[in-house]
Amino acid sequence: MREINVDIITNVVEKLCIDSNYYLPHDVKEALQDAVAKEESPLGKDILLDILKNQEIARSKHVPICQDTGLAVIFLELGQEVRLVGGDLNEAINEGVRRGYKNGYLRKSCVEVPFSSRKNTGDNTPAIIHTTIVKGDKVKIIMAPKGGGSENMSALAMLKPSDGVEGIKKFVRDTVDKAGSNPCPPIIVGIGIGGTIEKTTLIAKRALLRTIGEHNPNPEVSKLEKELLEEINNLGIGPQGFGGRMTALAVHVETFPAHIASMPVAVNIQCHAARHREAVI
Repeated sequence: MREINVDIITNVVEKLCIDSNYYLPHDVKEALQDAVAKEESPLGKDILLDILKNQEIARSKHVPICQDTGLAVIFLELGQEVRLVGGDLNEAINEGVRRGYKNGYLRKSCVEVPFSSRKNTGDNTPAIIHTTIVKGDKVKIIMAPKGGGSENMSALAMLKPSDGVEGIKKFVRDTVDKAGSNPCPPIIVGIGIGGTIEKTTLIAKRALLRTIGEHNPNPEVSKLEKELLEEINNLGIGPQGFGGRMTALAVHVETFPAHIASMPVAVNIQCHAARHREAVI
């Protein structure tokens, strides 16, 4: 049994909060560069070049890519051969978020009682923590700040099994079309199919973390990803909603077995600042 002091986790989370908001992942940067070549609209090309310039400024000057530095979403993979010592795990993560958002000069966007007082918590906590127990003696932490503009455009549908793949496609297309410019395209579209109401939304969000260019290993699901990407890019929304070809950089679909009477489908939209960073302890 390997012991890990939770202070180490706090320090790692602090760094992940800062780095994920400053530095766009390499695969997203490459996808944006490819999008410039594919974009048919001159204005769309200019916008994509501005986005690339913006992320380079953020990288070189060590400042946030976007003023919306998001809610702190943490995916935690905890090895079953790990024994945590020195304090409470969730509090250690939240302390890392507090320090990261303070020391990184990141905007605090978390409010209490969303339907009434909406008082800012002041430190961007509590974090949203998704914990999975896995084999081994390591802890993997993925920090994925999620901005409000893209999250607000995400959606869930409890489709009927008889709706089939065409029903799924229509729901996804309609969701992206309705979103328009709000999630700051070009977007990444995470889709969850199956499970229950909470499972499908979780796998849709987790799908956003997949490396752009990596398709689902299931050929049928991979085919659906490619078809949906083409259909979304035929909507004509374009970069930042000004028209053009490149509405989405990628579509990632994850599936899970479902009840015989159910076919839940979730769409989680991510803006072009598709921020995430991970570390293994």
